[in-house]
Amino acid sequence: MTPTASDRGRSRRGAAHWAVHADPPPAAVDVLIPTAGRGAELAVTLAGLAAQDDPAFRVVISDQSHGPASTDAPAVQAMIRVLRAQGRAVQVHHHLPRRGMAEQRQFLLEQASAPRVLFLDDDVWLEPGALLRLHEALTERGCGLVGYAVQGLSYLDDERPQERQEFAGWRGLVEAETIRRGSPGFERWPLHNAANMAHKAAELGLDDDARFAYRIAWCGGCVLFERDALLVVGGFDFWSQLPAQHAGEDVVAQWRVMERFGGAGILPSGAVHLEAPTTIVDRRVEASEIVLDPDVTSPDPPGPGAQEKGSSHERQAQPHPDPEVPRRHRLPREQGRHHRLRA
Repeated sequence: MTPTASDRGRSRRGAAHWAVHADPPPAAVDVLIPTAGRGAELAVTLAGLAAQDDPAFRVVISDQSHGPASTDAPAVQAMIRVLRAQGRAVQVHHHLPRRGMAEQRQFLLEQASAPRVLFLDDDVWLEPGALLRLHEALTERGCGLVGYAVQGLSYLDDERPQERQEFAGWRGLVEAETIRRGSPGFERWPLHNAANMAHKAAELGLDDDARFAYRIAWCGGCVLFERDALLVVGGFDFWSQLPAQHAGEDVVAQWRVMERFGGAGILPSGAVHLEAPTTIVDRRVEASEIVLDPDVTSPDPPGPGAQEKGSSHERQAQPHPDPEVPRRHRLPREQGRHHRLRA
């Protein structure tokens, strides 16, 4: 008898077993994807998930499209069928009206039941094996979250060693640390600009299967949490404090987890930003300023951070080479070629 995927220790069912009716294995990770008006990009994101062998995961999509739903696009429907044939449960929710990205993320978190949750943006492609590396890194490091810098590969020829000067690896278990604008760890924000972490992985001579943990200011677009750790700090329950148009909600949640349980970036990053136009254009309200630093009056950090940017789920139509840096009343810029928060 030919061994099945589970017999070989792989949770993904191969093509020879797509027509076999069997319940999906219990999910170790719930992949939570917020989306709106991005059918083509969402299809690519799902295609990346279909290339992951392990761990066992479930996909939960919250679609806030106005007009035709992203999840109704033929390519998206095809990839949902592929994932289900592979033994992955896929849930699709049409979650309207929009109340802002923090509420959207809280809704997704409330649908989760797996021990770990991966918040994955709808314009991020994962290379094969990327999810397993992240999963194993979180176990090894014993912290609350790990993430990949979402790389803009159009910047591979744009070397920026000066932006990697604050890079520092973690040795052993990751420790809790408090990050705020102006704190010692905040200056790490340029690390995730452009393709900086792709260049750093090459500089370190890492193997493709390495799980090198490093210190971050925050990480956007592809972040794996211990679900209990995220719930303990309240998840995104602060959404009701924010106007519907805001940015930086992912940073608030990450900083709360990091100050209790620690967090790290992982190299090499297997996450690629698709460099698509943003679906959210109003980023004047920065969530961290309202939720964490309501009395902050310090000026914006100098440099590219002073430019307007988007949040984890949002990017600008013409990508900017710099990352998003939380600033007064607006969410700073993207990392790689994306306009969102990362670091």
